[in-house]
This record gives sequence, C-alpha cells and structure tokens, in this order.
Amino acid sequence: MTGMKLRNDPVWEARVDLAAALRWAVRYGLHEGICNHFSLQSPNDPGHFLINPQGLHWSEVKASDILVVDAGGKVVDGPHQVEPTAFFIHSRVHLGKPGARCVLHTHMPYATALTLLEGGRLEAASQNSLKFYGRIVYDDEYNGLALDATEGDRMCAKLKDADILFLASHGVIVTGPDVATALDDLYYLERACMNQVMASMTGGRLRRIAPDIAAMTRRQMDGEDAQARLHFQALKRMLDREEPDYRD
Repeated sequence: MTGMKLRNDPVWEARVDLAAALRWAVRYGLHEGICNHFSLQSPNDPGHFLINPQGLHWSEVKASDILVVDAGGKVVDGPHQVEPTAFFIHSRVHLGKPGARCVLHTHMPYATALTLLEGGRLEAASQNSLKFYGRIVYDDEYNGLALDATEGDRMCAKLKDADILFLASHGVIVTGPDVATALDDLYYLERACMNQVMASMTGGRLRRIAPDIAAMTRRQMDGEDAQARLHFQALKRMLDREEPDYRD
C-alpha cells in the first residue's frame, strides 16, 4: 500500500524526518516556491532514495507524500511524481558520493547571494562560518538546468571530498550522513552567509580569522555532533505541538 504507516518501520521514520526538515526549512526561510529538494537514502535499500514530490509546497508536505525513487527515476512508493531536476541532482550525488546519505538543495537567499558574486566565497570571518572551514567547494560555472545525468555527475564530481557545494548563480547543495546533521548545517550555513552579507553592506572590511584558529575552531565544532541531533529533536517537538500532521 502506498505510503502505508508501519510501526517501527525505518522507511516511515525516514519519511517523517524529511517531512519535518521540509516544514522547518519553510519556517527558517530556506525554501523557494515549490522548487528545491531534500532527499535521503533509503534505510532499507541503498539503491533507493526518499525525496519530496513535485508540486507540493514544503509547508504542506506530510510523511505520506514523500516518494521512494529508484536509481532509474521510477517512483516505487508514493502518490506523486518526482521533479526532473530533483532526480538528476540527487540520484547522481547519492550514487557517486556514498557518504552523502542526505542531500539538501536550496536557493536560500543569503547563500545564493554569494553565488551571484564574482569570486563569491564564505569567508572565515564569523564563528558560524568556521563550522564550514575546509568543507566547502565552489562551482564557478553556471551550466543551465540539471536535466540529465551528465549535469548531475558534474555536480557530484565537484563535491569530491567536500560536504557543501556552492553552485554559481544558482544555490547550494549540502550533504550529510543523516537528516539532523544536514539540516543543522543548512541552517548555520545560511546564518553564516547572512552575517557576511550584512557585514559587507556596512562598507567596512571583514575581519578574517587566522587559518590556524579557524582550523582549531572547526575541530572543536566537529566534536559537537550531538548538537545537531538535539537541534532536530527540538524542531520535531515543536512540530508535534504546532503542526502534528507532518507525521501523517
């Protein structure tokens, strides 16, 4: 049965997590219309991944709306269709980067603003930015819509050993081992970009942090993995009180 809820079913719980992440992306202002996509490798089959459907606003997505898609783009479970660029971006990253179990693609405003600038980079200037020190790569050539596997493979190749890809004149891709970690990164990445854009608007010079201090702080932050899980648990508790239908 499509979208059937089963007790202690890991795929259903994965759907719940993706629905929660999508709902909170709206609350955080990281969404854009009905575009952009969040995906997660299926816990039951590494050849399948879960992704939000085409045509639904993230604020209305429920667990039962989340699709399960195979490597060929066929919807194997779910009541909707998968958006073409969503498939070609996410399927190629999941296949080509095994550690990227969760893949989040957004056009969130402040991060995207940096992709519009010649040589736009997230600078090591704020504490939030140090969370991403050495974890970002940049694609400086806009190449149109991702409507084939070749473009998806090109993006995946750019990611290499990084966690985050800035796409010129487009947006960002954030990858992680699970939804909690990836969503936490997405949130703090946008905050770091917002801080930098706002500071730059003053006309003053950014005060950059020395590389050795930046690297040390990144290592300190790497030891705080529990923070992402606690963040996500808090977000789900708030949804349970205010928008419990995300679990349906």
